[in-house]
Amino acid sequence: MDLKGKKIVIIGMGKTGIATALFLGSQGCRVAVTDEKQISQWGADFGRIASEKWLKAEAYNPDILNGADMVVPSPGVPPHNDILSAAVKKKIPVMSEIELAYRFLKKPLVAVTGTNGKTTTTSLLGEIFVRAGKKVFVGGNIGNPLIEYAGTAQEEDFVIAEISSFQLQWIEKFHPFVAILLNITCDHVDYHGSFDKYRSIKAAIFANQVKSDLAILNAGDPFQEAIAAGIRAQVSRFSSANELKKGIYLKENNLVHEMFDGTREQYPQNMIKLPGLHNVENVMAAVTAARFCGCSRESIIAAVAGFRGLPHRIEYAGEKRSVKFYDDSKGTNVGSVERALDTFSEPVILLLGGRDKDGDFETLRPLLSKKVKKIILFGEARDRIESLIGNVVVTEKKRTLREAIEGAYKDAAAGDVVLLSPGCASFDEFRNYKERGNFFKEVVRKL
Repeated sequence: MDLKGKKIVIIGMGKTGIATALFLGSQGCRVAVTDEKQISQWGADFGRIASEKWLKAEAYNPDILNGADMVVPSPGVPPHNDILSAAVKKKIPVMSEIELAYRFLKKPLVAVTGTNGKTTTTSLLGEIFVRAGKKVFVGGNIGNPLIEYAGTAQEEDFVIAEISSFQLQWIEKFHPFVAILLNITCDHVDYHGSFDKYRSIKAAIFANQVKSDLAILNAGDPFQEAIAAGIRAQVSRFSSANELKKGIYLKENNLVHEMFDGTREQYPQNMIKLPGLHNVENVMAAVTAARFCGCSRESIIAAVAGFRGLPHRIEYAGEKRSVKFYDDSKGTNVGSVERALDTFSEPVILLLGGRDKDGDFETLRPLLSKKVKKIILFGEARDRIESLIGNVVVTEKKRTLREAIEGAYKDAAAGDVVLLSPGCASFDEFRNYKERGNFFKEVVRKL
């Protein structure tokens, strides 16, 4: 793909936008960048490239598109963005960062998407591949953008990337060697416009695969079964509920893997140290991908047994007065709240709230009545969530997360669990879910 001399417009000057600008500059492009924030707020990373001759920062309006050959929106820039909408109307090509990176990728790509579990599964795959003696780049929506790797010597054996629906929005030729769709629950309706649109974009991860590739699907998801007929790749499924003729399933405390060549392998369930059935499913998907890519059974067992999970994913945050606290700040949608609640048998005081993403909280009602003794709502979304589920169990509203934590501690009895699984974005009080989770842990520490 020859981009030399082209004018490329980048919308959004976060980590991905800056990495994209650097890559395009190295390709001889004329790069125009813009962001809703003032230039003074773009940060030190932008400051390090601001004086480059190929770079021009322009005002945040559609005039930046004058003479543009292509637009690259950063993840999180929604389709209804004014500049993006104007580019579509002008028929200027729009390409996501992962699509641009793929055009320059030389190594086989393992891509992981889904509403929940992406980061855990991607990170675990990286651990497995390293344990198996393979050189890997792990990035995408987790850590380093894919475009950063595209500009390197690419000496690794595989690329493992977490892929979000935001990134899949503007793909054309993006083609993973292995594509994993973990699950689909309602999320990002505010961004994509509808749940149906969100689901169809997730399914696009399989669109360019061929017969020699592998598509890994969740056998328990009816939508995924509906799209399987249109997938050209070999299909393997995973299930924590039912036996499968081809794929991997849970039976008598073992993960049983029925492989394409007729071989059956078993992996002990107790190798998994992460809590919850959802993490068993994440491991199943990782095992399938790793074996397809040549990782040994022994290296998989060793890597899974040593994997303790990631911060802010149902992370133990301490115990006070025999009350245990768990940080699931990464739980930014209703599906992740369900998975977190399913992890516990103890009475739960649930902290829900933040910035709403039009989540379907009413679907939580049966689980709340079964698992939760009290809900404390906080942040911008507290009134809307109360209108949907406020009559299920005892519910209280607080303005801030700190007030919610302190209120939960006051009301908790010995043996209770206080769970931060907010089901919402963090941007009303915090810059991101990590900052929110760290704040939660710090407040708990000081109780």
